[in-house]
Amino acid sequence: MPKLTKQVIDSGTQYTFDLPVKVLQFGTGVLLRGLCDYLIDKANKQNIFNGRIVVVKSTAGSADDFAEQDGLYTVCVRGVDNEGQTIDEATAVTSISRVISAQDSWQSILQVARNPHLEVIISNTTEVGIQYVEESIFQSPPQSFPAKLTAFLYERFRTYGGKKDKGLVVVPTELITDNGLKLRECVEKISVYNELGKLFNKWLKYHVKFCNSLVDRIVPGKPDAVTYAALQEKIGYEDALLTVAEPYLLWAIEGDERVRKALSFEQISENVIVDEDISYYRERKLRILNGSHSAAAPLGYLSGFDITFQCMNDPAMSKYYEAIIYDEIVPTLPFEEQMDELKVFAGDILNRYRNPFIQQKLIGITLQQSSKMNARNVATIRRYYQQFNKAPKLFTIGFAAYLLFMRAVKQQNEHYFGQRGEEFYVINDEQAAYFYEQWQGVTVETVPAFVQAVLSNTKLWDTDLTKLTGFAETVAEYLVEMMNTSVKTTLEKAIL
Repeated sequence: MPKLTKQVIDSGTQYTFDLPVKVLQFGTGVLLRGLCDYLIDKANKQNIFNGRIVVVKSTAGSADDFAEQDGLYTVCVRGVDNEGQTIDEATAVTSISRVISAQDSWQSILQVARNPHLEVIISNTTEVGIQYVEESIFQSPPQSFPAKLTAFLYERFRTYGGKKDKGLVVVPTELITDNGLKLRECVEKISVYNELGKLFNKWLKYHVKFCNSLVDRIVPGKPDAVTYAALQEKIGYEDALLTVAEPYLLWAIEGDERVRKALSFEQISENVIVDEDISYYRERKLRILNGSHSAAAPLGYLSGFDITFQCMNDPAMSKYYEAIIYDEIVPTLPFEEQMDELKVFAGDILNRYRNPFIQQKLIGITLQQSSKMNARNVATIRRYYQQFNKAPKLFTIGFAAYLLFMRAVKQQNEHYFGQRGEEFYVINDEQAAYFYEQWQGVTVETVPAFVQAVLSNTKLWDTDLTKLTGFAETVAEYLVEMMNTSVKTTLEKAIL
């Protein structure tokens, strides 16, 4: 079986290799490959965007895996549509021109800043990537992503003397609120620290457009060995970068007509949205998709399931997902005029959870579970009280399971481990040490006091959750029952 290179690509798409570089991308991760680069590839093949991407690899290690495949990789879109029809499509993505290592070839990256065709910068450097660090941009390379970006923009400014038409559109996709505004703030601070001058700051302010954006697509990446072998057999070539993604996608970008013109690939899908305000799209994703995931993941994991799809095949867990979304999340969203649309969106999310091809691990969803519960669900719980004046039953069950999930039974090398049956799991949470201490000596009799202490911790929740009538008491009741019987038994009794 041949390895994926230009020689094995359909001759009908060969012309895309000759397109000019119009995008610089910081990050090589599967989300960028399965969403952003995939969309640009589709637009190129429809003669819409007509530009390729130079990718910056900031992490350690070489970019040989991309070079050996001429920058090519395959996206396998797999799932079930709303009519129950199976979707199983493979696309060889040709939008990446080359991948450059920042550690090994920083000057080559700065050379891209001199490219007259460049229009867009995209990034996904994880949530911790957008942070201000005082450092010189004249290192080779600077260490932080904002410093690298500032150095690149300054090189472009110097090359073209601050020309208006050589400004760029910057679209970060890191999963933090107001990612564009926060990245701009970092770049401006770094510019001041490095004394880059008033003219550069003026060019930065008026001619470099930083856009808040929101991305949504489940892209697990490379599948398990058996599925991987079967997919390669189907497509007819070896692909070390093969990526699996679900059919659903959303890329909402905050911008004006200038942004829309630069991001012409938005024409190819109604789910690529350029709008002056994307708060509606952000809020519905945060509350419905992310919120239900965070409420249900510890519950499902402690019930013995490993992936979301398994939960959706269990009567109690499936009903839990549906009920918490339709009964406790959707009614609280502050978008009364879009309520019908929100219910359709909720149904789409449940269909995504039922996708048999996506192996979304519950333990992965629990990464930094405490901060996620706060950011995604506390506001929803408070809104529920304002609207219904009672404790949201499904959230109290989920909260009880979360507290039990955070019970570490042992500490080893600064890691904390919980226990499910005979196996141990790592609690990847900044609050793991706090909960380890809080759980010490807790018995069934002292659970109510433990729950009161945790829920009244305003550092965790930015509010005192014990002031919500009946919330702490109901959480404690479910937690006691889970400890006396099991999580699964408690859920089934409460919901079936």
